[in-house]
Amino acid sequence: MDWAPHTREARAWQQRVPRGPREDRRLREIEIALPPYVRDLDLPMDRSLSAMTSASAGDLSHLDLVHGRTLRALNHLQLRTEAIDSSKIENVDASLADYGRALLGVGANASATSMASATAALTRMIRDADTSRAIRPEAILRAHHDLFHRVPSEAHRAGRFRTTQNWVGGSDWSPLGALHVPPPPETVPGYLDDLFAYANRDDVPPVVQAAVVHAQFESIHPFIDGNGRIGRTLIHAVLRRRRAARHLTVPIASALVAHRERYFAALVDYRDGTARTMVAMLASAVRIATAESWVTATRLHEIREGWGSAVGGSRPGTALHRTLDLLTEEPIVNAALVAERIGVPQDEAAAAIEQLMAAGVLRRAPRSRRAPVWLAGAVLDEVADLSTRIQESSRRMRDT
Repeated sequence: MDWAPHTREARAWQQRVPRGPREDRRLREIEIALPPYVRDLDLPMDRSLSAMTSASAGDLSHLDLVHGRTLRALNHLQLRTEAIDSSKIENVDASLADYGRALLGVGANASATSMASATAALTRMIRDADTSRAIRPEAILRAHHDLFHRVPSEAHRAGRFRTTQNWVGGSDWSPLGALHVPPPPETVPGYLDDLFAYANRDDVPPVVQAAVVHAQFESIHPFIDGNGRIGRTLIHAVLRRRRAARHLTVPIASALVAHRERYFAALVDYRDGTARTMVAMLASAVRIATAESWVTATRLHEIREGWGSAVGGSRPGTALHRTLDLLTEEPIVNAALVAERIGVPQDEAAAAIEQLMAAGVLRRAPRSRRAPVWLAGAVLDEVADLSTRIQESSRRMRDT
């Protein structure tokens, strides 16, 4: 044990409206988990854990220094990979084409829309931490609104901390058999004030701080839904605030999704008083995601050069050349997006798209006849491959 464990307390329980099986309706007592206050806590660090966290932060900073300013496309792909795989941890999945349509706002299924919303939430949290140099409740609430304002069943709760008791696992009708029952709603504001105080410290190693902030947030569970995805955005927000990375967002969730059950077990360890498990898991995830992002940086350069050859060369400043540059960042486009981003009339953007379709750089997305969407397959393949490589590396490291 290296951390203060959660305190377990029995509390009276009664459903507001009797629902579900008889066992749920008859439940009269539950056991809640009260996290420790962490504002002033420090994790004891042995030499091995200290070296692991320092190395992961160093690797990330080096990647950011070399590619962060010069390769904006890398950050775009990393952000999308992270949002996609963070959603997969919550069993939310969709095709990249549907996800792209959702990003463009031209219609997609509910899962794709949820993944696109997760991208918006992640981007907002990182940007706010970067500009304000703080982890702020306002940013978390706005990110949660980004995540749920397009979900009809949850829109009324989007951007609001919970005011009722919730639970993780077990029954849909009551905390019967729950895996974790977070603290009561009236305690949430105090717990969050304490969490923000810890998250804004500057005397804790960044990777340790990110791991503890994430685990503590998941224990508080301040929203009815979306705690996992918002909690994982906090990892990146802490790393950005601490300047472990100034420009890039490595896909940490891709490593976590490879060991979904082990990740949930690390959260259980944290609640039992062992924070080391989550810290070590996060440090490993950062190192693996960083290493594979180096590979993607090289491949993006090769893809862009290959496109230039495919179109027979292009002059800098032309619509064709600028569209090729755009596609390394935005591999799913329509004519309106291209026109807006490169600053040309829509008919000129459409002409560039036609040239790129003829050259095999772009292909039309399925089911997009009425609202045409085009895909840059080479970059989308790299998005998928980056996630796969991170997951495979994570599994190999676990098995050795």
